[in-house]
Amino acid sequence: MNLYLTALIVYSVFLMALGLFISRRVKTSSDFLVAGRSFGPGMLFATFLAANIGAGSTVNATGLGFRYGLSAWWWVGAAGIGGFFLAQLLGPRLWLIAKEHNLSTMGDYLEFRYNKAVKAVIAILLWVGTLALLAAQLIAISTILNVSVGTPKWLGCLIGGIVAIVYCTAGGLVSSAFVNIFELIVTLSGLVLAVPFALHALGGWTHVTSAVAAQPGRRFMLSITGVGLRQILGYIAILTPSFIISPGLVQKLYGAKDVKTVRIGITVNAVAQLLFAFVPAILGICVFVAAPHLASSDLALPAAMKMLLPAWLGMWAMASIFSAELSATGAILFMLSTSLAIDLYKTFLNPNVTERRLLTANRLASVFAGLAGILFAIQLPNILAAVQIFYGLLSVSLFVPVIAGLYSRRVLSSAALSSIAAALVATLASMRLTNGQGWWILSPPAIGILTSAIVMLAFRILHPAPAALSNTTSVETAK
Repeated sequence: MNLYLTALIVYSVFLMALGLFISRRVKTSSDFLVAGRSFGPGMLFATFLAANIGAGSTVNATGLGFRYGLSAWWWVGAAGIGGFFLAQLLGPRLWLIAKEHNLSTMGDYLEFRYNKAVKAVIAILLWVGTLALLAAQLIAISTILNVSVGTPKWLGCLIGGIVAIVYCTAGGLVSSAFVNIFELIVTLSGLVLAVPFALHALGGWTHVTSAVAAQPGRRFMLSITGVGLRQILGYIAILTPSFIISPGLVQKLYGAKDVKTVRIGITVNAVAQLLFAFVPAILGICVFVAAPHLASSDLALPAAMKMLLPAWLGMWAMASIFSAELSATGAILFMLSTSLAIDLYKTFLNPNVTERRLLTANRLASVFAGLAGILFAIQLPNILAAVQIFYGLLSVSLFVPVIAGLYSRRVLSSAALSSIAAALVATLASMRLTNGQGWWILSPPAIGILTSAIVMLAFRILHPAPAALSNTTSVETAK
């Protein structure tokens, strides 16, 4: 049997067994959803970073490094910048509100701050977008399996989906967190080790930079701003807001034991992301030097594992990529299942559901979401297309309502709904009218966010909440 396949099978079985073992700790829906609010800084850091280093940060980022060089740093770096804002500004406020009012999801906060209509609109929009992100992770897993053992895309998506469904369904946030610790160790050790070995295989960094510079029109790959200001701002517009208000990340921070844990754990995660951002960019450059005519940029990272590393490290690094995709897949699957079970089922269909039935509903939702993600992954063409669907929807629809809700006591639900609608219309219109290029230095998502902010500000000035009503909002509880 192929050594790569053997290693991945053994690793997958171990993760599923670990998830099932840890699931014995899960007794209530609170354990499943927010781990009983028991995470310390180390656990919060591990589960955050493991979720953040997924298909976008590995396979897609290395592909961008293959195409654009060092400026691919901004793909992961922009996410790290978002982590700092979440850690220091929004995160502590959201945790205090969630703790005081027993909130479990981002949708719970939106209902508390606005109303059920805002919660429903965001839940539906993000369910579609998050399903695309889950598909991206499964496509990445299928790419790894295709390069290493030759499995077809549909089979790779199925394998990755089943593994994630098993350990996520078993124990929710508790199982995911413990599995994430092991996955993170494997992921970081394999990918970080890959950089010096890949450079050594090509004669060192000096030789690599000389080879790139010798290619006509490719010197820009050696600059961290080589891709251009417009593209950098585009990454920031899509990714930085997404990593500030991502429902999956917010739900993880709900699991922290106190505000200090939120600040420390997520800040360390952000620093790690900023440092890790160089890894896929450098590996992408190495693959460009070794195989400049690679058929697809999505193949750059798996190709680096097989072409530039010794066999033992290649197998370890391949397992690390597989681990990264699985950890992110589990986090996304958890976000999908809890949104379906809490934001839609409990809120609108069965408000008086018992703890036991809600736990069962979460597990059934996890299975359903996983199967839907597998089918979606088989249909979507590539990772970048899937990732952009999610981050685009997340940024333009959720960023302004969450920020305004936390920092203004006089914003009504009508303002939130109007800003969401305006953002979506502006984004879609700019994409269509400019062929996806945007206007000036503003990408379509940036135009959508700016439009949303203008509409929200107009409502705040022209139609604010009455002073008596505003005094009851969640902002006061967070002070």
